[in-house]
Amino acid sequence: MAQPIHASFRLLEIWLKRVGTHNVRSDMQTSSSLAESSRNPGTAPLRYAVLGDIHANLEALSAVWQDAQGHGCTQYACVGDVVGYNANPRECIEHLRATGIPCVKGNHDEYSSTDAAIDNLSPRAAATLAWTRKQLSEADKQWLRGLSYVRTLGGFSIVHATLDGPERWGYVWERFGAAASFSYQRTAVCFFGHTHVPFRFVSDGQVQGGVYSKFTIEPGRRYFVNVGSVGDPRDGDPRAAYVIYDPVAGSIELRRVRYDAELTEAKVRAAGLPARRQHPIS
Repeated sequence: MAQPIHASFRLLEIWLKRVGTHNVRSDMQTSSSLAESSRNPGTAPLRYAVLGDIHANLEALSAVWQDAQGHGCTQYACVGDVVGYNANPRECIEHLRATGIPCVKGNHDEYSSTDAAIDNLSPRAAATLAWTRKQLSEADKQWLRGLSYVRTLGGFSIVHATLDGPERWGYVWERFGAAASFSYQRTAVCFFGHTHVPFRFVSDGQVQGGVYSKFTIEPGRRYFVNVGSVGDPRDGDPRAAYVIYDPVAGSIELRRVRYDAELTEAKVRAAGLPARRQHPIS
């Protein structure tokens, strides 16, 4: 849910005054309040919010978190790329680190926390990564470097790119690419990201793929499911995307959430970052 207009302008005013510093109190308070709201899931039925490709978009992350809580999610998991492209990398890291949710490493997480060459990336990706490196503290970078490429959680797994070569950052667009990952998939369900496009692949001896909104997991089949992007969607729908996984009901539902994109874009401009737009994937 977007913030009220007066609150959005107040946040923007604070941001414009302090852009370029590491102590943006309003954004840190937002990430801290998000963290506090997810620490005590209680004894509610187990439901996972699986999200990824946040890309330093605090407004989208906040909206997704509120939507997930409103739909009874008690656990969270992240398929990587916490940083990159947008102007709140530290605040998004702080939220995930404070809540302790399981997270795997994405390519932007790796590039932002190391001195790896970025001159082979798109101009927008390279520019935002160079900027992000300057914003992150050593503790932020250490947290990103410590993320695993693949994790298994409660009967399902998460990866940013592919299971057959997670550190090579390959893209899975079609069933042949998915088949390579299925060869390494040891759980019935694996969630991934990287393409920023929600898509599911199903294997039952043969591999098929397609878009989805909500479906039920069937015994004897395996699922390789892209959860879409929280902070930088690229499938023609500008709303933040994530997935609700209910292991008891055996259901996976794609959620779309509106957020204050104008504030996100204003922060990007104020930070001197390349404009948000449709662009090649990197």
